[in-house]
Amino acid sequence: MTGNIKSNSINVLVVDDSAFMRRVISDILSSDSSINVIDTAKNGGEAIEKIGALKPDVVTMDIEMPVMDGLSCLKEVLKTSYVPVIMLSSLTRQGAEATIQALEYGAVDFITKPTNIFDMKGEDKKLELIDKIKIVGKTKRSRRETNRIAHLIKPPVAVNTSRPKEGIVKSNEIKNIVAIGTSTGGPKALQSVIPLVPGDIPAAFLIVQHMPPGFTKSLAERLNGMSELTVKEAEDGDVVQPGHAYIAPGDYHMLLDKGSNEIKIKLSKTPPVGGHRPAVNVMMESLSQTGLTNIVGVIMTGMGGDGSEGVKKLKNINKAHIIAQDEKTCVVYGMPKVAVQTGAVDVVVPLQEITNEIMKIVGVHK
Repeated sequence: MTGNIKSNSINVLVVDDSAFMRRVISDILSSDSSINVIDTAKNGGEAIEKIGALKPDVVTMDIEMPVMDGLSCLKEVLKTSYVPVIMLSSLTRQGAEATIQALEYGAVDFITKPTNIFDMKGEDKKLELIDKIKIVGKTKRSRRETNRIAHLIKPPVAVNTSRPKEGIVKSNEIKNIVAIGTSTGGPKALQSVIPLVPGDIPAAFLIVQHMPPGFTKSLAERLNGMSELTVKEAEDGDVVQPGHAYIAPGDYHMLLDKGSNEIKIKLSKTPPVGGHRPAVNVMMESLSQTGLTNIVGVIMTGMGGDGSEGVKKLKNINKAHIIAQDEKTCVVYGMPKVAVQTGAVDVVVPLQEITNEIMKIVGVHK
């Protein structure tokens, strides 16, 4: 199939080795009048040719395909041009690891394939796919050059390249809590922040990244391998320690419980807030109730407005220092924009300056 390119629509190329999935995805997207499926491809090699010829606004890309898989195709495409790619991933350990790799290479987001592929036609999955295409497509059309620049920003060299993690002496005292919220574009953005933090910092990091179950574990393992910080997927009852970063697990809210001598993480299955579980607002609002001071709140790239209520409470109750990522380096300037509109943000900086800004407040310079 080859459709006409429409200047007033989001033109999409659908890439999948399954004829059934190509048809289902095309039908879902075509049901929205603002989206135009211009063509499909059955493998990465065919996709590269059609991307070059048709110049779509957005590409949906299956990860597992014959001839050339989605990861290999993604790398080749982004060598020569910027086009937003949304990956389709299976709900498996291998699928999660490949998805984290794809996001690291430059994919802007991903959709999980249901275990039963016929569930792809379900209303929730339809809305998720259409919403992500529209957000990414509109952003791309209006900000093609700035998105290209954001894609080209490479994560800085991690601080742990010169000494092994096991040789790092962790601080005995938590002097600061750094609470980070992010969504679309977050996995890659976190690689430009967390690996630059020294492992002996007297601070703990709490991270909410909007992701389904399983994917947050793969993200934590990837960041842990790049960092002096000990990065882990948070578990219920974890005692928060300096030199550690805790990522809220998919489908669980992350709360904080402050005792007389320690801070513990509590995981909760209470209903989603703003459509999210984990939600940045839930984590930050829980942190605001601990009475702790010396808190740094950070809102990074992502669609929507999750985190805006949280940073307001951290600012008003805890006098926290609030940092937001700037528009130019965001994949989607949604969450930081809404946070800035609250008036609670102290400083707006490019992605590559966020770690330096955190270190200024925490008071450790390396």
